[in-house]
Amino acid sequence: MTSLAVRYTAARTLTTGPAAPVPPGPGQVELAPAYVGICGTDLHIFHGDMDGRVKAPAVIGHEMSGHVVRVGPGVEGYAPGDPVTVMPLSWDGTCPACLNGHRHICQNLDFIGIDSPGAMQQRWTVPASTLIRLPESLALDRAALVEPTAVAVHDVGRAGVSDGDRVVVVGGGPVGLLIALVARASGGEVRVVEPNPQRRRLAEQLGLNTWDPGADDVPERVRDWTQDAGADIAFEVSGAEAGVQTAVDVLAVRGRLCLVAIHPRPRAVDLHRFFWRELTLIGARLYERQDFETAVRLIDEGTIPAEQLISRIVPLVDALDAFTSLESGGDVKVLVDCGNTSPEAAA
Repeated sequence: MTSLAVRYTAARTLTTGPAAPVPPGPGQVELAPAYVGICGTDLHIFHGDMDGRVKAPAVIGHEMSGHVVRVGPGVEGYAPGDPVTVMPLSWDGTCPACLNGHRHICQNLDFIGIDSPGAMQQRWTVPASTLIRLPESLALDRAALVEPTAVAVHDVGRAGVSDGDRVVVVGGGPVGLLIALVARASGGEVRVVEPNPQRRRLAEQLGLNTWDPGADDVPERVRDWTQDAGADIAFEVSGAEAGVQTAVDVLAVRGRLCLVAIHPRPRAVDLHRFFWRELTLIGARLYERQDFETAVRLIDEGTIPAEQLISRIVPLVDALDAFTSLESGGDVKVLVDCGNTSPEAAA
């Protein structure tokens, strides 16, 4: 059988063409991806910003849902037709991070879909250890948002959001909105800071309160909101220098800044304010298995309204158009339909 795959070949260039499925070896599973989400990292790859790491031609994509097609020798607990998603991490198990229990940030981590072939294809062979089982009740288009939701679950857990915490999320893109929703489900009172009016509108449709940093004095708004105390927790999800400044400025004494966005260059940070208010900076990267399992539950029960975050679904052959349209910032989450939306189609 020959299937189709989308390959990154050069900056701003994707090609769709045939790909021979890789039979699953020992401990591996062959999957039929149903939907693959496009995220900010995929856009960085598309722009050529990660050519030092991504070796073209490369099949990318790591936010996915689909079905098991075949299992390799030694794989137990999975059978053809099972709905699954993938936690796209492969660690070596021998580095200091792994030996200290932090395998998800292995010092030699293989991020599947970046460092090795990803999900934007009709057949995909991965280690069985990466599989996360999905309930039959969870629609596969919604399930494609499990991976970014797991990011949000991990971030909120790292920041320690609890009942009554005043939380400011700086950046209302897909991950920022998911952090806000997970933080709200954890008992936080949440405000989202986002300059894009379409993103603010979506946040408000999700029941979130928003501020426009172009029109609002955000630190002053926070002082009014908190009776001059400041926010307990701020998440920096914008990736912008101004976002870092806002996230620091809104924090209360002993507030916590959770850094989520990837900043490609050093940023100016008001370290005096860190000293003066005894602030804490927390890094948050990727996720662990329990974060994925929590994300599955939150989407399945409707706490995360994944269907409202999906802007469009496009066929595999139109992946290039989906990437170019995402650049405009109008869409929140675009899914690529790989043509395997049912177990019968995937067989």
